[in-house]
Amino acid sequence: MHTTKIQIHLIMNIFSKLFAKKQQEDTDHSTKIGGMEDFMTLIRVYYQAVMAAQLGISNINFLPDMAIFKRTLKIPTQNNKLGIAERSRCKKMLADIYKLDDNFFKEIDNSIKKNCKNINDIKNYLFMFQGFSQDLMMVMGNLMQWKFRMPSIFKKTLYAMTEKNIHDILTKTTWKDEGVRKTCMNIRQYQHVLGYTEYWMTEYTYNIILLAKKEPKPKA
Repeated sequence: MHTTKIQIHLIMNIFSKLFAKKQQEDTDHSTKIGGMEDFMTLIRVYYQAVMAAQLGISNINFLPDMAIFKRTLKIPTQNNKLGIAERSRCKKMLADIYKLDDNFFKEIDNSIKKNCKNINDIKNYLFMFQGFSQDLMMVMGNLMQWKFRMPSIFKKTLYAMTEKNIHDILTKTTWKDEGVRKTCMNIRQYQHVLGYTEYWMTEYTYNIILLAKKEPKPKA
C-alpha cells in the first residue's frame, strides 16, 4: 500500500478539485463533478476507512489514500477512532456525486467484515479485489465493445445491458471465446469469496463504464 510523492500530489489534487467543485455546484450547474479517476480514488478511500473502523487500525500511514483524504478535507477523528468520520464523509461524497445507495456500501462493509478478521488479512483481500475488478472490466470490455460508443443519454439502456452481461458472466456456461470462459470462472471464484451480488457488480461496473465514456479521447 505504498504511495509515492507523485501519487500523493495527484490524489490531493483530486480531493481538492472534488471539494472545490462541490462547493460551486449551487452557482454553476454546468460543472461536471467526478471522473473515473475520482471515482476509483474515493472507492479506495471508502475501503480503507471501513477497514480502519472495523479492525481498529490506529496507524494512519497504513491507509495512504484515506490519510490524504482526511488531511486534505481536514476531517476530525471521531471518538478517537480512525475510519468512522472518514467513512461517513466519503460515503456521502460517493452517494451525492455518483448516486450510489446504502445497499452498495453495505455490501462493501459486509465483504470486508467477512474476509478481514485482522490486519494481516487486508493485503490478501485487496489483492483479491484488484483481480476481481480487473477481470470483471476485461470481460465487460470484451462483451460491450460497441456499447461503449452509445451516447450517454441512453443511460437506462446502458444500465440494462450492463445488468444482462453481469448476469451472463455469473451464470452462462458456454462461451465462444475460451479466454472469456476462463476469466468468467475466475470472476465467479472471486465473487464467491468476496460476497458481492449481481446488483453490486452491476452498479460498480456501470459507473466505471459511464465515466470511461466521458474521459477525453487520446489525441492521435
